Amino acid sequence: MMQEEMQIPQQQAGARVAAPEDAQMAVQDIKEDVVQNFTEIDSLQEQGINVADIKKLRDAGYHTAQAVRATTRRSLMHVKGFSDAKVDKILDAVRKVTDAGFCTGVQLMTKMKVRYRLSTGSQSFNAILGGGIESGSITELYGEFRCGKTQICHAMSVISQLPQNMGGDNGKVCYIDTESTFRCERIAQIAQTYGVDSQAVLENIAYARCYSTDHLIELLIMIAARMTEEKYSLLIVDSIMGTLRVDYSGRGDLADRQQTLAKIMSKLQKLSEEFNCAVLITNQVMADPGGGLTVGPPIAKPVGGHILAHLSTTRVQLRKGRGEQRIAKIVDSPTMPENDAVYSIADRGIQDVTD
Repeated sequence: MMQEEMQIPQQQAGARVAAPEDAQMAVQDIKEDVVQNFTEIDSLQEQGINVADIKKLRDAGYHTAQAVRATTRRSLMHVKGFSDAKVDKILDAVRKVTDAGFCTGVQLMTKMKVRYRLSTGSQSFNAILGGGIESGSITELYGEFRCGKTQICHAMSVISQLPQNMGGDNGKVCYIDTESTFRCERIAQIAQTYGVDSQAVLENIAYARCYSTDHLIELLIMIAARMTEEKYSLLIVDSIMGTLRVDYSGRGDLADRQQTLAKIMSKLQKLSEEFNCAVLITNQVMADPGGGLTVGPPIAKPVGGHILAHLSTTRVQLRKGRGEQRIAKIVDSPTMPENDAVYSIADRGIQDVTD
């Protein structure tokens, strides 16, 4: 997508604006709009893989040829009934139906044009992100309570269903909630400010309350199956460390926790690229006293360590400002420099601060 297509109209980022009729129809017709950027797992039949083995792959969580190509031979060996010879045959078939080799920089630029950016609802926030939350990548929001993490997730659950000229991509939303903070009434309120039917918006959100780390992994496998059938523009995990901090609570579990986190983040990255979906995760913070060397209150730092830092494409720190103001700071991005944006929480989710 070209840069001018990514920009959100100035009026949409500020005061309340009624959505046009085509936005209403777009939200309601998402079910019929399926865009396929992957190779279905059934295509392996043409390469000599029988239906029974394809079903075993699907039951194991591999719903596309790209998913099989992105996994390891060792993982495929764990699929019940798969021998060395059968895994070799499957991998050979996958190589024939997928493109996993080298390409030129020009070819890569052409492939990247299918990516889009979703508006946050704040023009200044969009600007420091380069136009909004990017598809095909993971954006992490971290900060202490009441800085707007979940509010942004709620707002983007609505905005992502809107047409591109209103900051969305006319797709469904997957919302994985690990802290029980999702509220349907808040979604309905935000939808009303954009002039779209709240029932249609809620119908297009696949919501799951996540209770454990194993459950989170299971949910990611389940949503991969849905993404092969319907268009999803946004996948939200609020928050990514919610279950991990509970399931792996001691220092003795730290290594296992980080390995599990790496697998989850790898799965999220593969989903974002495989289905050209924007992935938005929120993260908790912890106090960092600095060994008594700092002056003032302890500094809040994101949990998850280097694993989360390396595997998040874009990291954004959120913090409280004066009064109702909130501040977003780009901490890490492959394209954007460190920069700040000021926003406030409003009926429409978040918006620019007005004098």
